[in-house]
Amino acid sequence: MMNLYESGLFFDEMLDGKQPKPHYRSFYQKLNAFSKAQLDEKYQQAQSSFLRQGITFTVYGAQGGTERTMPFDFVPIIIPYKQWEMIEAGVKQRVQALNCFLQDIYDKQTIINDGLIPRQLIENNPYYYYQMLGVKVPINNHIFIAGIDLIRDEHGTYFVLEDNLRNPSGISYVFQNRYVMKEVYPEFFSKHAIQSLDKQMAYMKKALLAHRPRCLPPDTEPRAVLLTAGMYNSAYYDHVFLAQQLNIQLVEGHDLVVQNDKVYKKTIYGLEQIDIIYRRIDDDFLDPIVFREDSLLGVPHIIAAYKAGNIAILNAIGNGVADDKAMYAYVPDMIRYYLKEEPILQNVTTYHLSDDSQRNWVLAHMKELVIKNVSASGGYDMLIGPHASEDEITRFKQKINEKPSQYIAQPTIKLSRAPAFQNSRFYPCHVDLRVYAMKGEDINVLPGGLSRVALKEGSLVVNSSQGGGAKDTWILKEEWQHAKPSSRRTLLDGKI
Repeated sequence: MMNLYESGLFFDEMLDGKQPKPHYRSFYQKLNAFSKAQLDEKYQQAQSSFLRQGITFTVYGAQGGTERTMPFDFVPIIIPYKQWEMIEAGVKQRVQALNCFLQDIYDKQTIINDGLIPRQLIENNPYYYYQMLGVKVPINNHIFIAGIDLIRDEHGTYFVLEDNLRNPSGISYVFQNRYVMKEVYPEFFSKHAIQSLDKQMAYMKKALLAHRPRCLPPDTEPRAVLLTAGMYNSAYYDHVFLAQQLNIQLVEGHDLVVQNDKVYKKTIYGLEQIDIIYRRIDDDFLDPIVFREDSLLGVPHIIAAYKAGNIAILNAIGNGVADDKAMYAYVPDMIRYYLKEEPILQNVTTYHLSDDSQRNWVLAHMKELVIKNVSASGGYDMLIGPHASEDEITRFKQKINEKPSQYIAQPTIKLSRAPAFQNSRFYPCHVDLRVYAMKGEDINVLPGGLSRVALKEGSLVVNSSQGGGAKDTWILKEEWQHAKPSSRRTLLDGKI
């Protein structure tokens, strides 16, 4: 039998004590059929597959080169169907409310006027763009792709850690993790019926094309492109993969030009008008006329074309005000306000440090808390109190006192763990889950999403730029869970 570990005080995705949970038993039985040497060999095959396909990301400032293959762990996160139903419904609810919020604050601002959210929290937000006030976005939708990050506590309860509504990356890794698993570890699929990813790109393409500009005749097929910052961007592989799978052209800013408030793509046959831009560059770099004048990544006058209704830009400009870590605390209120529903997924308790009483309490309890910069991502400018030195705590206290509105605090949660197999052994690692929602006329949630794992033993940081990796995520099919063992063989036909 494999020498795993005891789950202990943490909630473990796979283990209950030293025994596998019911939905992991089939996987565990298959796992025990392999020797350690076979698992080592398969591990090398998986890493080679990622390298061969060019599945990489960029680590800025790293020594010895910046290009890395995505660290991969073969032990999947398996989620029972009923559990996934709750996650899916909660993500849809959250994305719908956040879109209502964005539509509102760039138009009538009823949520501010009704006193639910402080006006200064929005107007002082660096990602709130006054240039977008009153701009009509196609199908009133600001969020084409959302990445909602979930964690589980020591009781197994799911919490939303943060919302990513600007340019959430990583969808390509969801598909490539599944591809590598099927290529290198086909044996594990023989006893599981899991939800397929096969139709997801078709759903994404449908959602993309739903954002047709209002000037486009109804019988005309919209022409779309994916705008990238180029090959040196950390998520460039993601851009290439999505452009290929969506069958749209990958372009850079210099490939586009604006004339008479319309956007054209330069081709060898002349200019070709385009209607939809799935952009993977930040707001500030989109238009040097309106935003950063030193930007070489965007397209001059593209905001004029956007305001004229001649081009759709996805995700919409100005979404950052809704996924700011300070705004996060108000999302449950948004759900109640706009949808008249109770939140399905819970928030982590969040302290606003611009409030004097909350800040004073946090400064006295920093050893127990996680402090985050509201504008940072990727695990940067963050203090994990229980792991911090006295010097680090002193330095963060100074930062908070200098710019209290720039930071929020949250209690440390005993993040759930799952087994990882690295360096010829199994050990527990903390995990989270990024769930992707694609919004067009309706909302489709990608089954599973990206399970991120803190491969550095004891680490709480799952971001790939800081040593994190990824796992495949399996959503069990409903009929599989309710079928009797004797009838499961029938269900497996054609599922691999």
